[in-house]
Amino acid sequence: MSIRYELVIYWSEDDQSFIVEVPELPGCMADGETYEQAVSNARRVIEEWIETARELGRPVPEPRGRLMYA
Repeated sequence: MSIRYELVIYWSEDDQSFIVEVPELPGCMADGETYEQAVSNARRVIEEWIETARELGRPVPEPRGRLMYA
């Protein structure tokens, strides 16, 4: 699956890990000890978010591309 959702990635001192938020998918977040691991984990979480939404009959937002506020 090609992931085209905007990712917001930042370092968390409190967690000592990179945090990835997916603003277009409410509640969709991941983390990782490295930048690459965080992005990889985000891919998996996005796929699971979409799969769960479809199973529950909920709409899956289309990726909008670049967000104006990020």
